[in-house]
Amino acid sequence: MTTDSPANSPLRAASWTVAPEPYDSPAAAALWRAYYTEVSDRWYQLHEGRPTDPEELEREVAAETGADLAPPDGVLLIGRYGGEPGATAGVRLFDPATAELTRVFVREDLRGKGGAPVILAAAEDAARALGAERIVLDTRTDLVEARALYARHGYEEIEPVVVDRQFADHWYGKKLAPGSADAR
Repeated sequence: MTTDSPANSPLRAASWTVAPEPYDSPAAAALWRAYYTEVSDRWYQLHEGRPTDPEELEREVAAETGADLAPPDGVLLIGRYGGEPGATAGVRLFDPATAELTRVFVREDLRGKGGAPVILAAAEDAARALGAERIVLDTRTDLVEARALYARHGYEEIEPVVVDRQFADHWYGKKLAPGSADAR
């Protein structure tokens, strides 16, 4: 999927492209590390007034390989802005009709350039391609930007799909209309 920016907007001279990529590629690994560092540091700063312990960071990044985001039941998408890896989203099947959205992230230096809606739309398309009719996700209360993004794009709060996730405060779901991710 490619999304080109409007020609009359000088702030959007570059464009986003999104494509599947192996979960263990260098770009995927770098984006996973950036994502995990940011959400972990945010949690620890909020709850303990400190950043993530470096040993814990290394242990957790290594433990979550992303192998569940590989075909045939998953996909990892990398968004590139002007050719540079800058966003990611993972989709994996829970069951034949339900996909889970995970690892939605846009690098901090690329936020405000339209990447979040692009990677989200591509993830919804990927979920449809896996045969899903519905997409679900979990997030934390302190990730207010993520919660706002999902609400803007038609996600509604739902009952937990998995009840034993340590850091899941909110669950969202969306029925996937056939066709384009923008169809509702």
